Order: sequence, then C-alpha cells, then structure tokens
Amino acid sequence: MAKTREKGSGDGTKLIVSNRRASHDFHLGDRYEAGIVLTGTEVKTLRGGKGSLREAWVKIDDAGEAWLMQAHIPEYAFGNRNNHDPTQPRKLLLHARELEELRHAVGAKGRALVPTRLYFRHGRVKLEFALGQGKNVADKRQTEKERDAKREMERALKHRR
Repeated sequence: MAKTREKGSGDGTKLIVSNRRASHDFHLGDRYEAGIVLTGTEVKTLRGGKGSLREAWVKIDDAGEAWLMQAHIPEYAFGNRNNHDPTQPRKLLLHARELEELRHAVGAKGRALVPTRLYFRHGRVKLEFALGQGKNVADKRQTEKERDAKREMERALKHRR
C-alpha cells in the first residue's frame, strides 16, 4: 500500500512514496539507493506527491543496466502532448560494482529487487530498494501474530499505568 508524506526528516530528504506492502510480502535484506533518469513532467508529478510503487520491481538486464519496471507515475495534469507514459521503464543509476553484486544476488532462487521508497534527496529523486526473499503464507501469518502480540503488550502496559 503506497503512502504519501509531505514532511522531511531534516537531512535534506522528502518522502514521496513508500511501499509498505513490500515488508509484508518479502523478507527484506540489504538496501540500496539509486538515482533515476526521469523526464520533466515526471519530476513535476512527483513534486506533487503522486506516484505508486505497489506493483513495481527492479530488473537488471543483459547489458548490465538496472531498470525500475511498472512504477506508476501519473501524467502531469498541466502537461501537453509530450507528457510521459505512466508505467514506462525508468533507468536506475548505480555504480558498476553494485550492479555486478546485485546481478549475482538476484541469481539465487526466490530473490527479487523490491522498491521500498521514492524520495527527494537534496533536490534529486532517489529510489531505495531492497534485496528481498519471498515470504510464504505461514511467514506472513507469523509476522502478523508477532505484531498483534506486541500491540497487546503495549495496550496492557498503557492501561496498567
């Protein structure tokens, strides 16, 4: 589920979109930050806080380039006929050693590169993505049970005070 927030964290970042569903569907491991190649209308739409990473994923092609696939950035409301395609692939900017490391990591069965956050850092759009291992239904239930138990403990402590 995508969530939009206007407030920054004080270190020059402003969150645009976060993919909270990613931690529900995947065991998230190492996180990476990448720049994105965008057109002007895409940046204007993101400045308005619109966009979704719900169905997005990161692909590393045979040429060794990383791409953000199926991320939805709506068309700019005041754009003209040169407006962008909302779900077009967008190139990610990473160091060569990071790309090689990610290519080997994704080669393992059940591994995927999952986008977690899209944000501005010092005026530039950045994507945070994580190396994820898919969860099965039992893992999802266990995570939900742990979260519910923690919530109940906090509630009990609050009423005890």
